[in-house]
Order: sequence, then C-alpha cells, then structure tokens
Amino acid sequence: MADRGGKQRVNLVIITGMSGAGKTVAMQSLEDLGFFCVDNLPPVLIPKFAEVIQQSGGQIEKVALVIDLRGREFFRSLFDAFEQLAHMPGVRTYILFLDASDSVLVQRYKETRRRHPMAADGSVLDGIRRERQLLEELKGRANEVIDTTNLRPAQLKERLMQRFGQLALNRLTVHVVSFGFKYGLPLDADLVFDVRFLPNPHYIPALRPQTGRDPAVYDYVFQWKETQEFVDKLLDLLRFLLPYYEREGKNHVVIGIGCTGGRHRSVAIAEHVARAFRDAYAVTVTHRDMQKDHPTTRG
Repeated sequence: MADRGGKQRVNLVIITGMSGAGKTVAMQSLEDLGFFCVDNLPPVLIPKFAEVIQQSGGQIEKVALVIDLRGREFFRSLFDAFEQLAHMPGVRTYILFLDASDSVLVQRYKETRRRHPMAADGSVLDGIRRERQLLEELKGRANEVIDTTNLRPAQLKERLMQRFGQLALNRLTVHVVSFGFKYGLPLDADLVFDVRFLPNPHYIPALRPQTGRDPAVYDYVFQWKETQEFVDKLLDLLRFLLPYYEREGKNHVVIGIGCTGGRHRSVAIAEHVARAFRDAYAVTVTHRDMQKDHPTTRG
C-alpha cells in the first residue's frame, strides 16, 4: 500500500530499552505477527534501511528493529535517524521502550549468568545504573514504555499481540497436509487426524488410478454416513481450536490428514477442510503423497 505521495507505507517499530527487560521476547512476538525483524541494526543505517523497504514493492510493510545501545556515539546517530525518519513520507515510526526494576534485572542476569554489556568491572548493578542513565533521554522520546518487572514472557507477548495485532493481517495461516501413514507422519504437523477407518476407494478398480481431488473419488468418500459425521465433528473441533491458537500468537498451524497411502481418502478430506476455512484464514493445501506409487498406492 502506498501513501498519497506514491511511497510505500511502512510501519517501523523501534524496540529498545534496558538490557534484560525483554527485547528478545518482543522481537520474537512481533516476528510472529508478521513483522520483518532485524536485531541491533546500527542506527546510522536505519533511514537507508527504511528507504530500501519502501522500494520492496509492497512485499514488506511491517518492520521491527531492535536497538541495543552501548555507547554515546550510537545515541547521537539514533536521534539523527529519528529526525530523518520523521521527514520520510509513508514511514510511521513507533518507539517501544522496555524497562524493569534494578532488582529484577539483577536477578535475571544472575539466572542467565550473562555479563551485563555496560558492566566493565563485572558489577551487574553498576552496569544497570549506567545504562539507565544513558537511556534516560531515549526513554523520554518513546511512544510507549512497558515495565516488565512483573510480566512473564508469555504475558509480555500477549500485551504486544494486543498492541500491534491490528497491523498483522492474515496472521494465522492454516496449512492442510494430506499424507500416507505408510510414508510417515508430517514432522511439522500440529494436529493429525487418521481417516483410515473410512471405506477405501483403492478397492474400487475404476477409482484406484484417480485421486481424492477427482469428483468420482471425492463423492465416493463423502457418500458414507461415517464420513459426514467425522467431518462435522472435525470442523467443529477446528472452529473451536483455531481462534485460541490465534489468540496465543501462533501464526502457522499445520493440520495433517492421513490415510494409508495418501492418495484418496486423506486428499478428499483435506480439500474439504481447506475449503471450510478459506474465508476465515489464509489457507494452503499440500498433498504430500498423492502421486507416490501411482497407480497402486492404497489410500
């Protein structure tokens, strides 16, 4: 999408704040929402990076940059970058600052046994205090400050989902995969359903060479009462589950539908399931084993 000046519109979120306050969790959360994320990009490069994104032809509209500042030179470059971004048509910049109490930050560093980037002498608390002083002006420029002192990572993620979710169109993709159990389970499947209990078109000579995408096979699979009952229950279950997956920030759900060879029953059911959800989600379908061992595959 372009603005009135013909430039592509870009939503640019700058994630910054205290070390240990949750910047990594924030980046992962926005990545799950479809943001293009870059960690620790030098501030001097931010305006040029935004310009490149605008020239991407609409492929990237949501960007999150994690800025971890460890020196005063970086601060000056960052503030200069903010000024340039403010004059770039079509670029909407939002600064998110993450903070936490000194005691909690010390505890988090002790738990991870990491060295604080600002603690030259090894004292975590001294490093935190020095960083807090350096970040004071940047915190004052932030559009939003989130205190993560009492937030678990999942709670921070939920808060960010609520705040930035409106920018994530089609954030849940449903990928339906038909497969044959004889070739193994799909390794990335979140949900797997076995349809080998249904009557098998393999034993009908005229249907054996065809697949579940052919009308004759599809009609054969769906002519049985048990097929109708199973599909009704399956769709009810998925209508219940998918909104909860989406609420938890999951952006990709893989649903596996398996029969013996992955050629007939699983293909027909997968096609039916995919059609049922196309209006609500971004749906893709893959028939992993449909062409294997043609025409003798049992399926």
